[in-house]
Amino acid sequence: MSADLASGRESARSEPQASEGQTNLPQASEVTKPGEILLAIARGAIAAALGEAGPGFEPAAWLEERGASFVTLMQRGQLRGCIGSLSAERALRVDVEYNAVAAAFRDPRFAPLSRSEYREIEVEVSLLSPLESIAFESESHALGQLRPGVDGVLLEYGGRRGTFLPQVWEQLPEPDAFLAHLKHKAGLPPGFWVPDLKLSRYTVSKWREADVKRDTR
Repeated sequence: MSADLASGRESARSEPQASEGQTNLPQASEVTKPGEILLAIARGAIAAALGEAGPGFEPAAWLEERGASFVTLMQRGQLRGCIGSLSAERALRVDVEYNAVAAAFRDPRFAPLSRSEYREIEVEVSLLSPLESIAFESESHALGQLRPGVDGVLLEYGGRRGTFLPQVWEQLPEPDAFLAHLKHKAGLPPGFWVPDLKLSRYTVSKWREADVKRDTR
């Protein structure tokens, strides 16, 4: 199950607890920091698709556990591509590789990434927790349950769907505006509401190359 992300930036990191169908990340002291490995996988997949030399990584058992990820590409501070998975249906390594290539070359909002742009992009990987349904009795009740800066939200109704990662709260910090824009992304009017509209939430652990580089200096 894949989805794309509308333009927006990120919130503080959160480490989700492992549960069925989700990768159990190793502690940073056990191996190279997990984020560094996931970023290397993402950049390496894009490099390989362009015929460029990319970073390597050491195979690890946790990379072969099922996981759901989003890969976001930034160029000069602007979104350059973002594609991801909302459910853990394949090995995390494969999921990150697939989404990295898709973000670089198959995001319908952008032209495919060129070789000249490869060294200009910054890669970010988000690892998603399992989806959790939100129970509500009204729109105001639903809005009151959203956690700004923490929740990624999936909206579904009548075959339409849209999601925002928690990062989007930085652009839309108010729950009512966040939900209105999410409805628009799903192809629904901002004021649309019906009782059988479905909302789910998730959290993310996320790493971006600039942050990892600072941490390793």
